[in-house]
Amino acid sequence: MLFQVGGQGTRPTFFEMAAAQQLPGSLRAALSYSVGVLALRRPFLHKILDYEDEFFALLMLVLETHSLRTTDASFAESLYGLRRRAVEMSEKHTSHKESNDRVHISGLRRKQKILSVAFMVILPYFKSKLHSIYNREREARLQASLWAADDTRLGDTDYLLDQSETSPASSGDMVVEGSSLMRLKRKIMAVMCACYPWIHATNEGLSFAYQLLYLLDATRFYSPGLHVLGVQVCRATGQELMDSTSRISRIRSHEIERLRGPPWLKAFQRILLNCLYTSLDYAQTGLIAAVFFFKMMEWWYQSAEERMSAPTVYPPPPPPPPPKVAADGIPLPPDRTVCPLCSQKRLSPSVLAASGFVFCYTCICKYISQYKRCPITLMPATVEQVRRLFHDF
Repeated sequence: MLFQVGGQGTRPTFFEMAAAQQLPGSLRAALSYSVGVLALRRPFLHKILDYEDEFFALLMLVLETHSLRTTDASFAESLYGLRRRAVEMSEKHTSHKESNDRVHISGLRRKQKILSVAFMVILPYFKSKLHSIYNREREARLQASLWAADDTRLGDTDYLLDQSETSPASSGDMVVEGSSLMRLKRKIMAVMCACYPWIHATNEGLSFAYQLLYLLDATRFYSPGLHVLGVQVCRATGQELMDSTSRISRIRSHEIERLRGPPWLKAFQRILLNCLYTSLDYAQTGLIAAVFFFKMMEWWYQSAEERMSAPTVYPPPPPPPPPKVAADGIPLPPDRTVCPLCSQKRLSPSVLAASGFVFCYTCICKYISQYKRCPITLMPATVEQVRRLFHDF
């Protein structure tokens, strides 16, 4: 499938190259998340997460090797309809004795394919491991600076030295050797922690410079790795796509013809090869489609589970009806600001929680202390149910 985002000719645009470069990282994040979700119900999948770098590097090694072998492009580049071409610079002397550089573009050689796999799989793997080691050592140094005066972790060296003073001579050599190995390891880690930021910054700076120059059409190479390999990424034409399809068919036919053994063994090997070819052919779209389908199903079931597990929200109950005035109780005055007990304007208004009527504080306290009931509704009440009001309605 060929995606063209602007631009003309065989030179890919900056956005095509950026999308192809970011696809492996996005695929790794999606696969890690998918395996992490599946590991919640299948604990044995945590082994894959423990060795995430190794499993992903192995997967990309298979995909990149197959893609370069069949299409002269990386896994992501072939998805965007791009191809890698070897660039050779030669000089042609004109009649005016001026030398002009000419660019010859041809297919990838075997050495370039092997180096391309190394640049796309092996170097990112080591970079990821170095980055994790650097972060771990930096956190350890930070903890040591916060909790200890020296840079030693957990006092391993001091422990070994103390043991060497009290242990026999036979074990003393082992302790000294262990302490020397630990010191050597710490020195290597210290050198790596000091050099890694500069190496990482240099690599990122060169990558940014090449990408900026590529965006400004000042260079044909999108990254320093492509420049070192002498490889240029171009758009694949329709004829090249047809040629790559026929080349894949020839390679597979030749591999099937090379099978040796009894007829039943050759048939079994042919079935295995066909299954392998089918898996590799649909690995590009299959991985992306599987991750997309998994995310869609996760969203679907998560929404259903949220709806099922959500508590049922019931409407609030209606307020209870107001208490009725008892026939033998004190009648309510027509003015709501007048106390029913003293028939005067309320002073220090207070409400009786048992009935909800408002009186003067002194009036209602005296009445309840004597009769133990509400003067209007005759409902049982106590002095503790009297509440002062700071705003008289």
